[in-house]
Amino acid sequence: MSQIPKRFQQLSKKYPGVVRAYEALGDKVHEAGPLDRRTRALVKLGISAGARLEGAVHSHTRKAIAVGASAEELRHVALLSLPTVGLPTMMAALSWIDDVIEETKPKRTKK
Repeated sequence: MSQIPKRFQQLSKKYPGVVRAYEALGDKVHEAGPLDRRTRALVKLGISAGARLEGAVHSHTRKAIAVGASAEELRHVALLSLPTVGLPTMMAALSWIDDVIEETKPKRTKK
């Protein structure tokens, strides 16, 4: 399910020390508080949605699914953003979340 963007892969190859430091920072902030993995994933999704970062919403939706978040919970995160960031931003986030939900659904085969 991991879909690392090509641009990040290129950054990793060209500047591996920078990427290691960035990932270490991410690890430290995740370890710094009491929230469990699932809650942290939903919070990160909400932050990404509010910042209107399409790639980050896709990434954090995948990460939240990987730690057990349901489609309804993911969509609820987008809906919760409505009073704070407005309808256009919430609708964009909801569509990006749905992109990932659709890509992770089992494919139907024709008989």
